[in-house]
This record gives sequence, structure tokens and C-alpha cells, in this order.
Amino acid sequence: MNFQEFLNVAFSPVNTVLSVLLILSALYWVFTIVTGLDIDVGIDADVDVDFDAPDGHVHIPEDPSAWVQFLKFLNLDIVPMTYFLTLTLLFTWLGSVYLTMFIPLPTWLGIVIILPLLIGSILLTKIILKPLNPFFKEINHKGERPHDFLGREGRMKSSINGTKTGILEVFIGSDPMTLMVKSKDGEMIEHGDRVVIVDEDPDKRIYYVAKELHL
Repeated sequence: MNFQEFLNVAFSPVNTVLSVLLILSALYWVFTIVTGLDIDVGIDADVDVDFDAPDGHVHIPEDPSAWVQFLKFLNLDIVPMTYFLTLTLLFTWLGSVYLTMFIPLPTWLGIVIILPLLIGSILLTKIILKPLNPFFKEINHKGERPHDFLGREGRMKSSINGTKTGILEVFIGSDPMTLMVKSKDGEMIEHGDRVVIVDEDPDKRIYYVAKELHL
């Protein structure tokens, strides 16, 4: 198979979406490697599952739902989400491309088969990454040792009050980092407010903040 034939298969009606997603994933990793920054999407929602924690993991709350239990089954409370999604997408794409290449299938059937390929790829990714779990437990998604955030100041990237979880941006040197935070006393803290980290939960997954005092 020459390169043109490969492109025809990769961008066939069955594989085009997967190919585009894989290209975007590759661009994301190139951007991350070159700049050292992650693409940060702000969240302002009442959520209990942390998908954008400073270590890049999904953090599991107490009394989790069936969906969150499934995420835990996949070790996404240990393995960074970006690693898991990239490998899952790669395996799904490879399976779909090889099927399209060697088994002539109608377009509708090729699209239907993507779902079992995706499920198989998720399980395969879980198995492949499992030996790396001890490594992922020790470092965060940038390969850095955890930092002590108590007493640090930062700026809120979402509003919080009561038990609502929001996002705080802090700087370690010149590096921005995002933390999942709650209001220490439940007071209203608005997007853009300067706050101080005054407490943390035992697992350092949620930090508690209070407004800065201006004397």
C-alpha cells in the first residue's frame, strides 16, 4: 500500500473523525512538549469529579456514582486522563484502519464496529498502563514532584460558595498550576478574587481557600 492509498483509508467516511481526533491529539502533545504548558479550559460548574487536578488525574469523591466507579476501575484516579485518552484513541484508530484496509465493509457497518473497538481499546489501555501506576502515583502529569500549596496565594478562575468546587490558579515560579478548591467557610468567592490556600484534605485533592485580607 502506498501513501496515497493509506490516506484514502485513513480519511474514508469510517475513519475521518478518528483520524482528525488523532491529529489534534498529536498537536496537543507537540504543544505541551514545546511550551511546557497544558491547554487550560476553565470550568464553572457544580461538579464533584475532578478532571483538571494539579496531578492530571480524575479524583474520586466519597460515595461515588456508578459512572465514577467505572472511571476508578480504569485507574483514572491514578493514571492521567490525557495519557489514557491518547492511547485509547490510537488503538481505536489502528483497529478501524486495519479493518477498513483488509476487510471490505459497508460504511454503516464500519461505523458501528467503532464502538466495540473503542471498548476493547479502553480495556487494552488499562492493561498497558497498569504497570506504570506506581510511577503515576509518585509524580503529576508534568513529571514534577508535588508542591506544598498551603499559604500560597492565587486567583480564582471560577466562583465558589457553600460546598461548590471551583478552580484556582497559582504560580510556582513562572509556571501556572490549577487546583480544585472549596471555600473554607462557605462564603461567596467570585471569579477573579485573590485568595489564600488555608487548608487541604488529607489526600491533597481539594484545597480550601479564603479571601485575602486587605489592611
